[in-house]
Amino acid sequence: MLALRTFVAALCFAAVFAAPSGGAPRQERPLPGFEGSTLEGRPFSVAELLGRRLLVLFFRPGDAQAGRVLEAARGLSAERGAHNFEVLGVAAGTDEAALRALAVDFPVVRDPRGEFAGRVGLRVPAGALLVDAEGYVVRGTELSGLEGPEAGKLLEGELRDWLRLGGTTGGPDLSGNPPAPPFRAEALAGGEPFELASLRGRPAVLIFFLHTCPHCHRALETLKTQLAALPEARRPALVAISILNRPTEVEASLREAGLDFFPVYVDPDERIRGAYGALSGVPVLFGIDAQGRLAWRVDGWRDERDPPLMRIRLAGLAGEKPPMLLHATGYSGDEFCAACHPSQHDTWLLTAHSEAFDTLVRHGAERDAQCVGCHVVGFGKPGGYDLAKPVRELEGVGCETCHGRGGPHLTPAHAPGGSYEATCLGCHDAKHSLGFDYATFLPRISHAANAGLANASPDERRRRLEERRARREALLPTRASFVGSEVCQSCHPAEHARWKAHPHASALVTLEQKGKAGDAACLGCHTTGYAKGGFPADGKPALHPSLAGVGCESCHGPGGDHAPPDAPKRGNIVSLADKCDSCVILQVCGSCHDPANDPGFEYEVKQKIEAQRHSDRPLAGQDSGGGR
Repeated sequence: MLALRTFVAALCFAAVFAAPSGGAPRQERPLPGFEGSTLEGRPFSVAELLGRRLLVLFFRPGDAQAGRVLEAARGLSAERGAHNFEVLGVAAGTDEAALRALAVDFPVVRDPRGEFAGRVGLRVPAGALLVDAEGYVVRGTELSGLEGPEAGKLLEGELRDWLRLGGTTGGPDLSGNPPAPPFRAEALAGGEPFELASLRGRPAVLIFFLHTCPHCHRALETLKTQLAALPEARRPALVAISILNRPTEVEASLREAGLDFFPVYVDPDERIRGAYGALSGVPVLFGIDAQGRLAWRVDGWRDERDPPLMRIRLAGLAGEKPPMLLHATGYSGDEFCAACHPSQHDTWLLTAHSEAFDTLVRHGAERDAQCVGCHVVGFGKPGGYDLAKPVRELEGVGCETCHGRGGPHLTPAHAPGGSYEATCLGCHDAKHSLGFDYATFLPRISHAANAGLANASPDERRRRLEERRARREALLPTRASFVGSEVCQSCHPAEHARWKAHPHASALVTLEQKGKAGDAACLGCHTTGYAKGGFPADGKPALHPSLAGVGCESCHGPGGDHAPPDAPKRGNIVSLADKCDSCVILQVCGSCHDPANDPGFEYEVKQKIEAQRHSDRPLAGQDSGGGR
């Protein structure tokens, strides 16, 4: 996808590099090493920032492009902590006044002779790289000719898409098929202007295109062929808006390509593109139904997928029966399902399933085969997601994860009305999904249960989704009584000794030192079982010393049914030694180590767990015990 004419692919690495984890070979190139100094004069090595995603922005202070690059960077940098990435500026040139004038909240390293830029193959003063947590360059773009009032916003939108931050379009919310924003567009060569209202009950395809963009040409070629194949009486109109107002160039380019079959309109002040949120690239296509509502949106063009998808979408606009064009031997992806099942797709977008792969990307685990299988479609199956050749359309827990390849059309065993519990339990097992209960969790991903939420206003939907995501489950058993960590010591002395030396054991002391030992908002995370049958609401640690601090039962659940000598020792306490750190243990710890109280904890959970592990690092002179 090209954004205006400024985004030109710059890094085409043909060499194959072995994956550090020993998994699928990497096609990408490792980020070259670089050492220099920051604007403040501090020695700097790019290795300092590896281990999480890294956005590298090259610019020359004082250059016309630098202001737009920094404008985009400032809009992104505030989200670094919440989305586990870093931003690094690389400043070329020796203009000290321009360097001193930079006002940014992320590190900027000097590269006066363009040495670092040369190592990555950058040929112009401005560019951007996205580096994954393993240190491989996964996206690269040269930037030149950034101009216009929306240039910084355009670049920010492109980079937000790279980083999977959401909110890339800024356009209308398509759920519920809202009315298409009305507009009036001038003709490219001075002909009759166009008003959307003039369609009067006729469906349309609106495309924003650039005449030099090969992806735009292929999209227009597809529209030319497929629109002509539909009945004329119901054929959607083609409304094409050139993002450049250069009549001679545009007309000559289209004529040479055999694409001069439609009138071309322009949007010189970018008001139409702004209303449709089409500022981050081209081509962008919208389907507008006969009632003037937005039916779908397509960003970019993929030759292997979009022609059959467009055929399905155009048939829907024309009121024709959509052809069944599912993948014959592999998985089709959610976009194919959405073409015929838009309301179900809208409700899926409201679930954590739709964001499942993005969580891996934020944690730097998108190439970990042990994790990927439950965050993509068809992993390890013919035509499914493949680490050697990853495709974005199969990312996330999609339609075909639950309904089978091609859904009921190709996998009758998953027809509606059947039980999906066994499918859910394939990923929501004891190791990865503590406390999972099929009946309780089903409404969260049920199309029917989420239908009302999908039809709510954007603000109401956002509010309710935030409430849902913020709500923590009662993951640990609550039926038994709390007994205190001293009781656990009798059977687990080594583990108790390690816990005693950890800050968890003195968590209440930190509150006392801050004069907050009576603050109920704090006691819940600094005591054991506060107001849940454990540390009582009277807040008197002297009367309840064994429950003061974050004790064994804070993580493993109350031990009343586990501690008595004659009690069964399995099934009544939560063992964490066999659980996934990033899945289960993060859920347990995250009830207190949340973004408000411990920003960034979820991206450091493995290191934090290692720091207080009970059994794998015995104290001197002691044997390791069981559990942790």
